[in-house]
Amino acid sequence: MKQILLLALLGCSFTGHTQMTTGLTGKPDTSYSNYSAYIKELKRHPQIRLVPDSPIVAVKEKRGVVYCTTGNRPLLLDAFYPKEKTRKKRPAILIIHGGGWRSGNRTQHYPLAQRLAALGYVCFTPEYRLSTEALYPAAVHDLKAALRWVRANAKQYQVDTSRLVVMGFSAGGQLAALLGTTGNNPAFDGDSCNTKYTTNVRAVVDLDGTLSFVHPESGEGDDTKNISAATYWFGYNKKEQPALWKDASPLTHAGSNTSPFLFINSGVDRMHAGRDDFRKILDQYGIYSEVHTFSDAPHSFPLLQPWFDPMVMYIDNFLKKVMQ
Repeated sequence: MKQILLLALLGCSFTGHTQMTTGLTGKPDTSYSNYSAYIKELKRHPQIRLVPDSPIVAVKEKRGVVYCTTGNRPLLLDAFYPKEKTRKKRPAILIIHGGGWRSGNRTQHYPLAQRLAALGYVCFTPEYRLSTEALYPAAVHDLKAALRWVRANAKQYQVDTSRLVVMGFSAGGQLAALLGTTGNNPAFDGDSCNTKYTTNVRAVVDLDGTLSFVHPESGEGDDTKNISAATYWFGYNKKEQPALWKDASPLTHAGSNTSPFLFINSGVDRMHAGRDDFRKILDQYGIYSEVHTFSDAPHSFPLLQPWFDPMVMYIDNFLKKVMQ
């Protein structure tokens, strides 16, 4: 990745493009939250209910754990795991929040982590540096470090490191898919924290996350009215650095080493751009994938009932299937 970015920057010197840093405000962008998503969709879907953060008696929680320190910046995650003691190691899920690589936070999926932990999974909700703080590929490096931390601390949480899953919603879905297609790829791993551990994963769950920034179906990169979320994240628009946008696309890296994938999608087609072409590649290598679509659902369906419960069922069934 360092070589790719270096080439991109060298290209800028010839084309006259410099990386945009105006989005690096150093202040959290709070525009996207569970509550704001609920309010936005309430008029069109008056039957919806926001799924609350509700601790479960059978689930232990450990919040605010430092999983890596980058410079002077501690990166935090939260752990949700079954209270019941067992000698059998458990599968683990890293759950990555969305928000356009710029907003959202790790508390977004506490309800999902609680529910899955009650089903026997060990769940972790990591934060990662957003585009107000650091540009691509910082978020990728952070999440790879989170995967390594899980492996380094597997004994404490009774984690089976051969059954490590990444899951993400929206921008988090894109990031989960990128992690699932670049396991142990040094160009994406970064060089901080627990570097002796691997970053490969057993499976990926993509909740309405794009598979490509450059696919014809993609809606990312339209800066005609406002600077797009992806442009803020890369610091270049799509025309300035198309190779960079392509390299950050999970579809670019899909191949024989890709993990099995579960796609759970809304009725908003652009949010899963490139999915069908991605699945064709998996089919070529005999890699299992599965799709479930809530055709009547808004993009933020993972946070809302009536879609939350069936989503949890799809996730559990898929993971049991691929982890046999």
